Amino acid sequence: MKRSRWQVILGIVLVALSAGLYMIHFWFFHDSHHIFIYLVGDIAFVPIEVLLVTLIIHRLLTAREKRIKLQKLNMVIGVFFSEVGANLLAEFSDCDRDLEEIRKNLFVTGEWSTEKFDQVWKSLRTYTYNVDMSHMRLGDLRDFLSTKRDIMLRLLENPLLLDHESFTRVLRAVFHLTEELQARPDLTSLPETDIDHLAGDIHRVYNLLVLQWLQYMKYLKNVHPYLFSLAMRTNPFDRAATPVVT
Repeated sequence: MKRSRWQVILGIVLVALSAGLYMIHFWFFHDSHHIFIYLVGDIAFVPIEVLLVTLIIHRLLTAREKRIKLQKLNMVIGVFFSEVGANLLAEFSDCDRDLEEIRKNLFVTGEWSTEKFDQVWKSLRTYTYNVDMSHMRLGDLRDFLSTKRDIMLRLLENPLLLDHESFTRVLRAVFHLTEELQARPDLTSLPETDIDHLAGDIHRVYNLLVLQWLQYMKYLKNVHPYLFSLAMRTNPFDRAATPVVT
C-alpha cells in the first residue's frame, strides 16, 4: 500500500512539473500554438515508444536474462552429475536387467541432432526400468548418498531451481531415496516387501536421472562442445568408457 501511494504521489508531482514548465514556456513566449504542436507530437509518439520499450527492448532483455539463467542453471546441473548423478546412473544401469534394450539409445554421439535427442527422450519417458535388486549394493549406495547430502542440500537451496521443475524433481527423488536408506540401520536382511518399496524409489530416481541426463547432454552439445566431449568419453551407460583420448 505504501509503495502504491508513493507511486501515485510521484505521478502527480511529475504531471504538475510538466504543466508548470508548459506555463513558464507560455509566460515567456505567449505561443500556445507552438506548445500544442509539440504536445500533440509527443503524445502521438507514445504508442511507438511503448512498442519499442515494451515489446522489443523488453523482450530482448528478457531473452538475454533467460539465456544467462539457463547457463547458470546448467552449471548447477553439471555439478550434480559430476558429484552424484553420473555415479548413480552407472550403478543403476549395471543392475538393469533390460539395459541392452535401451543402451543403443544412450550412446550419445556428436552426430546427434536436436531432433534425435528429443526422439530418444520421448521414447525413454515411458520406458519401464528393471533394476535387479539382488545385485544392488544398498549399503554402499547409502554410504555414497550420505557423503553427498551436503552438496545436494546446497544445490536444492539454489534459487535458480525455481525455474527448473524437472531438475527439482530429480533432487527431491534422490533425497527421498537417501532418507529411505538412512532410515534402515540394517540393509542386509530386509523383507521382500521392503525391498520392493526401495526398488520403486530407485526406479523413480533412475527414470528421472536418465531423462535429465539426456537434456543435459543436448545442452552441452549445442553450447559447450568441449564439455560434451568429456561427457561422451565418460558415458555412465558405457562399461568400456574412458576419459583417455585414443
